[in-house]
Amino acid sequence: MSAGSTATDRRPLVEVRDLVTRFDLKGGILGGITGRVHAVEGVSFDIFPGETLALVGESGCGKSTVARSIMQLDKPLSGSIRYDGNEMIGAGRATLAGFRREVQMVFQDPFSSLNPRMTIGQALTDPMRVHRIARRSALRERAIALLAKVQLPPDHLERYPHAFSGGQRQRICIARALALDPRLLIADEAVASLDVTIQAQVINLLMDLQRDMGIAIFFISHDMAVVERIAHRVAVMYLGEIVEIGDRRSVFGNPQHPYTRKLLATVPVADPAQRQVGREPMSDEIPSAVRAVDFVPVRLPMNAVSPTHFVRETSLA
Repeated sequence: MSAGSTATDRRPLVEVRDLVTRFDLKGGILGGITGRVHAVEGVSFDIFPGETLALVGESGCGKSTVARSIMQLDKPLSGSIRYDGNEMIGAGRATLAGFRREVQMVFQDPFSSLNPRMTIGQALTDPMRVHRIARRSALRERAIALLAKVQLPPDHLERYPHAFSGGQRQRICIARALALDPRLLIADEAVASLDVTIQAQVINLLMDLQRDMGIAIFFISHDMAVVERIAHRVAVMYLGEIVEIGDRRSVFGNPQHPYTRKLLATVPVADPAQRQVGREPMSDEIPSAVRAVDFVPVRLPMNAVSPTHFVRETSLA
């Protein structure tokens, strides 16, 4: 059993193994390669049907690159990404098209995710029309049903994105992502730009949708408090690597890696008497992921804390 899996007989929906994604840096008179950004280094995990796996870490640690690599928006250097048992790296155009239909993304900025010149009705029906999900006569009814799923009224179909608040726009983006009946939703900092009250509402919405539709969610965030609310399992990422992964209770109740403990120290505590108990403040910035062209990373193993909890043999740089 890999460090990214759990003690279960269920078949993973997504299996990521030894994923590596790097970006060349060019400079000088001849424009040669002067270095590389080691954005993702040897990342492995599974996502099971109907569960939420949260990937958490500070900005710049490689979380979004993992998501973009899964979707093949960034080309991985090596590794394996299997969806429903089929390899996606190197897959043909038709296979990737089917994969991207069943795996949808919700991004951080809902306003830039929506075309300001399209009504909400157009934004919701266009994916269904392109993928021939429904007949033209049924598109409006399906769009109304999608708005109902995200708790918005049908008269919003005729309005434009500028007429909505940030929270409403994000609900619309979620509705659009659901238009193709996906099996996996990738939420990349999907609540980071919202205020705390609206964050809670959107998180509750995602949890309700998961319960009702059975979708899996890959939830990317820098906020441990949000992750604790929504995740079934948690993967902690530091400088391109997953340094700890496990079920939510184990990671939050028995954190093993120093970086995980630092992240948990940033979570607000309601009880004043407990605010400084065993809490180490996070003051260090993540070191640069830029490396020399000939740099060879050292990959240390993941050790099992329990059958569902693993920690990497490493120390903070």
